[in-house]
Amino acid sequence: MTQFRPTRFEVLPTIIKNLLIINGLVFLAQNTFAGSTSSFSFEDYFALHAWQSDLYKPWQLITHMFLHGDFSHILGNMFALWMFGSILENVWGPKRFLLFYMLCGVGAAVIHLAILSYQLVPLTNEYERLLLLSKTNPGSVPQLMDFMTYYKKIMGTATLGASGAVFGILIAFVYLFPNTYIYIYFLFPVKAKWLGIAYFAFELYKGIENSAGDNVARWAHVGGAIIGFILVYIWKKKGTSS
Repeated sequence: MTQFRPTRFEVLPTIIKNLLIINGLVFLAQNTFAGSTSSFSFEDYFALHAWQSDLYKPWQLITHMFLHGDFSHILGNMFALWMFGSILENVWGPKRFLLFYMLCGVGAAVIHLAILSYQLVPLTNEYERLLLLSKTNPGSVPQLMDFMTYYKKIMGTATLGASGAVFGILIAFVYLFPNTYIYIYFLFPVKAKWLGIAYFAFELYKGIENSAGDNVARWAHVGGAIIGFILVYIWKKKGTSS
């Protein structure tokens, strides 16, 4: 199957519609609480934090998918979710599509946390070194305190958004309909397979580069794409994807 020409197509299928509504309501709640005097923080409680962080909670593997940083963030994710996800839900049906979406989102979170844990090893080693040094050299205590402030800031950094799940959806669409044309900015036609390969390669490169100041969870994107590819590959081999 390389082209999608359905005889009956729902523009806004059930799961897509409900995901759009839920994400929209959560985004509204985020901004409502952000502008209030309440000490409750959506990001601290529901966004994804490193396993080593005191703010980490198991449910964040799921809840982070329904939070977004700003309007452009949620708009981009929800547009891509509708654009590619509506086709997949029409092909698979609501139950299989919801399962796929959730598995991609959770899988992306796990891969992101695994890479983050690896990246935190040097910081943890440096903290232990400074801690030992402070016991024999009191002059190093200010350096330790400065490092602890930085370390706590890193541990408090949250990851949020549906991007991991959406990347899984994008890769599934590319795998099932590789020769379908996608119009960049509604003007320039590009086959799905070339767009998917280029986008994945870019995210992988940026993840490996790990540029300072890059606040995008690149490995969550890569992880969602990997999980999505594995799932759709297995389902298609079993004859359940078309």
